[in-house]
Amino acid sequence: MSVNTQREELGYWNSTLNYLFEKDPEFFEIYKRFVSTPYKNNVIDAKSRELILVALSSSPTSLCKETLELHMKNAVSQGATEKEILEVLKLISVLGVHTCAVSVPSLVDEYEKYSNQSIEPNLNNKQKKLKEHFIDKMGYWNSFRDILLDNDENFFESYSDYLTNPWESNLLSPKLKEFIYIAIDSSTTHLFDAGTRVHIRNAFKYGATFEEIMEVFKLTSAQGVNTFYVSLPILKDIFSEKDE
Repeated sequence: MSVNTQREELGYWNSTLNYLFEKDPEFFEIYKRFVSTPYKNNVIDAKSRELILVALSSSPTSLCKETLELHMKNAVSQGATEKEILEVLKLISVLGVHTCAVSVPSLVDEYEKYSNQSIEPNLNNKQKKLKEHFIDKMGYWNSFRDILLDNDENFFESYSDYLTNPWESNLLSPKLKEFIYIAIDSSTTHLFDAGTRVHIRNAFKYGATFEEIMEVFKLTSAQGVNTFYVSLPILKDIFSEKDE
């Protein structure tokens, strides 16, 4: 099968794909079938697929510049605007707070064991209003946030504003926002089960189907191909130098 045919089937082409195609055509066909399945199914529209892949490539837990550039260009070719892509980046940049989601409960547990004292958040009126505002915007709450709020309401308020800002606009649909969160929480570089479950529930609330969320998982499962995009140019350069 020619390069032009391959380009037509995938919808794009680049030096990484060309290297795989030339060096290991049998594996390339396997690779192509794996990554192209969600594109053939068309359960999720083309622009949304690319925005989800932009999110995965720019997530703090992966940051693959090579695939990020590819999927940003694909998203634009499918009609995505600069503001929409920026909105995706704003959504996922808050992922760092999962440090608190995972670690604050551990801190509380270890402190209580060490001190023989229990920590019981006692929210004042302002903190209660901040909590209500968060729940109203995001539709969920976790107990670690009570600890954050009681410990440092200024930090919590700034975090809350940061997290909820992309939800103030309609640039992306609520369902797509939840798909993006499902993707980055379930990615192989994060595997944050608590967040994945929360955003699956929210996605259903916004009208998502079982099949659509399965497609998000299929797109996310292909994150492993970042290995090729980062590594093959290096491999090619090393052996090009060796042959000189």
